[in-house]
Amino acid sequence: MPGLATGQSLDDLVPRLALGDFADRAEVVAQIGHTGDSRAAAVLDALLARTLEVRASDGRVVRVTDARRAVDPLSGEDLGPAGGRATTAIRVNNGLRRDIRTALGVLTLADPDPARRRAAAEAALRSPDPDQIDALAQAMEAEQIPALRQALGWAHAAAVLASDAPAPRRLAAVAALSSAPALSVQAALNAYRADPDPALAEAAIRALERAEARQAAWAQAQTLWFGISLGSVLLLAAIGLAITFGVMGVINLAHGEMVMLGAYTTYAVQEVIRTHAPHLFGWSLAIAVPLAFLLVGAVGVAIERGIVRHLYGRPLETLLATWGVSLILQQGVRSLFGPTNREVGTPDWMSGAWQLGEMTLTGARLAIVVFALAVFGGLLVLMRHSALGLRMRAVTQNRAMAANLGIRTSRVDALTFGLGTGIAGLAGVALSQIDNVSPNLGQGYIIDSFLVVVFGGVGNLWGTLAAAMGLGIANKVLEPWAGAVLGKILILIFIILFIQKRPRGLFPQRGRAAEG
Repeated sequence: MPGLATGQSLDDLVPRLALGDFADRAEVVAQIGHTGDSRAAAVLDALLARTLEVRASDGRVVRVTDARRAVDPLSGEDLGPAGGRATTAIRVNNGLRRDIRTALGVLTLADPDPARRRAAAEAALRSPDPDQIDALAQAMEAEQIPALRQALGWAHAAAVLASDAPAPRRLAAVAALSSAPALSVQAALNAYRADPDPALAEAAIRALERAEARQAAWAQAQTLWFGISLGSVLLLAAIGLAITFGVMGVINLAHGEMVMLGAYTTYAVQEVIRTHAPHLFGWSLAIAVPLAFLLVGAVGVAIERGIVRHLYGRPLETLLATWGVSLILQQGVRSLFGPTNREVGTPDWMSGAWQLGEMTLTGARLAIVVFALAVFGGLLVLMRHSALGLRMRAVTQNRAMAANLGIRTSRVDALTFGLGTGIAGLAGVALSQIDNVSPNLGQGYIIDSFLVVVFGGVGNLWGTLAAAMGLGIANKVLEPWAGAVLGKILILIFIILFIQKRPRGLFPQRGRAAEG
């Protein structure tokens, strides 16, 4: 290594940063990167941030703090005040910045933190440097984590390919790079499509073609994931509507506003936590979930008791009344919270993203999918293994017979309406993490919710799940080809044609009332 070959330590190299031109400085930076000294990264970070300066009085290299204090860049010793003209910043240009980042990458190859080692390997792959071949080879041999060893192997291959190594070795580097992520393969090999060596050019072209095919496959997988993510949102928004529509036959146009109330409940919970208990912010969604279910469910029971129960058997009046309720709720929220969007934060445990192959899974989307399936599973258990679920299924299949057997159908209606709207409140909690929290939040989901319920079969939970996932995936598949608006129109046309053939949806209700 250059730094070791010349026998110069970091203490010898730091003063040389103030000497010569940019090319001389770049050589010193490279030598610092190869020293392996634990203090070197801090020196290079300071140089990159332009806080490394030369003291005019004695030419000493110092790091200047925000308070204009001179500090020794290696020991951290306070060297006194650094007035405006007492020091001069060491200049860097774009080329030197690139060299500094490369040197930092070399230094972090041996960092104890695996995340920093991965970042260093990725940086070395993006900017191949033949001078790093030996350092990358040593890091690869010492690495114990297989995934990191593979990433270091790709970076090493890219560095070999950028060097003047013999042709067989460069061909082997192309073969090694062909297994890297598609974008990395394209970045590393595009420049070699027209290489003077025909064998190398052909190998690069074949590797790029394989990478493009792999990229297309992973793009389809990413589209499928986006469809499942959208389907889980539709499931949360529609499942409550499926219950109320199936049991009571009520078209609740205020269902979207129930979703909106759930989102604003989440906002209110987070505001209280921010003000009075900031340390509980990570639990804000866990606190908001039961509160949203109970609060929005209570609003739903009040709507059923006060309005809907007087309009049974009159679908047009019910539709108009619930539409009026939706307008009242929207205006009430505007008056209380204002018409603008409200910020709902994402807890740390939901932040970030994970790589699965060459597709990205965001924490918020993954959490919503899991949450939607958990709500669906809980509802299934409630419907199959509880007294309320048994009564709801009885009323759904034959209301008159259920009443004759002593079931208080009016009470079941109220609890069903409260359950459906409570689940809509849970949907609002989830949507607050991926959508704007505003008075119009629910309007974007009410039409899709009705499409899901009608397509899946009124009152059938499995049909709602199948319809939500099917429509979510279909939306995301059609969007790149037809656009978002035309894609929705095509789906609407398909559902209209489907309902012409199967008026009761994918999974129709069973029972005498349903058959009648």
